Amino acid sequence: MDFQLSDDQRALRSGMRDLLDAVFDRDRMRAAVERGGTLDRSLWRELGAAGFFALRLPEEAGGVGLGLPEAVLLFEEAGRALLPGPLVATHLAAGLVKGAAEGEAVVTAVDGDLPVAHLAEADAVLVGADALVGEPLRAFVAAARPVRSMDPLTPLHRVAGRTVPTQAYSGALHYEGALLTAAEQLGSAARTTETAVQHAGAREQFGSPIGSFQAVKHLCADMLARTEPARAAVYAAAVTGDPVEIAAAKLLADEAAVRNARDCLQIHGGMGFTWEADVHLHLKRAWLRSAAGLGGAAAEELLAAGLGAARPDPGSSAAPGRGAPEAGGGG
Repeated sequence: MDFQLSDDQRALRSGMRDLLDAVFDRDRMRAAVERGGTLDRSLWRELGAAGFFALRLPEEAGGVGLGLPEAVLLFEEAGRALLPGPLVATHLAAGLVKGAAEGEAVVTAVDGDLPVAHLAEADAVLVGADALVGEPLRAFVAAARPVRSMDPLTPLHRVAGRTVPTQAYSGALHYEGALLTAAEQLGSAARTTETAVQHAGAREQFGSPIGSFQAVKHLCADMLARTEPARAAVYAAAVTGDPVEIAAAKLLADEAAVRNARDCLQIHGGMGFTWEADVHLHLKRAWLRSAAGLGGAAAEELLAAGLGAARPDPGSSAAPGRGAPEAGGGG
């Protein structure tokens, strides 16, 4: 089997990276930080025009007609660029909420008792199987209060006194949302690895690049060793769509994003904590994403249940060595 990206998929990923380099470079990212994470509607519409939100809508519905594997590639690039906004919710709402596919509407989502991101700017809110718009949306927003966010690019609101679903989205959308969030984490993990290697090669100490020191080499190697298994897991889950594989991908991507950002910050030394550096922004966003969708505990429970169901009872006739042939290949 050939699990390499096709030429079209590589071109899609390259095109999204070029687009984000043009419309959301470091200067624009810093401008977004200065304005407290308020969304740039013109940028949102540019993403819509590029097909970011309508990527998986059928062509007859005005979409691009591609699948989850291609969506994962775009969200990986979004995570790499630290693109702000409720990207996952708006992508999943394409075809459900008017204007979402074109980037004319900003759609956020409720995820259990977690604070809601970008609520003040939202044109719709996904609450389980429902999309709140109009008067229900205004009432929902009126009941919310802003809370301090660790990520300056992600303003948060908490809605008190309301019973909400434990899942951000209903049905299959729940797992698709978790996988797209994992893809963002993967992009962040890859970017902090690149940043760490670049800094280690340029920063000198005692007359030598710090990348020549064994401790720094080990940190960079560990970052790569976390990123690539996460990449394989995310890409595989995008092909199968299996909830258990999505749970495993989310766990690996969360770990890679958080730990790589921390190691990158370590390699940068004291400057990594300053506002002039971007490393801490990746770390803060990775922390927020780790709790979203399938958070750590929920993903672990799902993965454990899936592994337990796949293991035959040692006393059953289906167990290897008790009259049934062993499975071959697979994995």
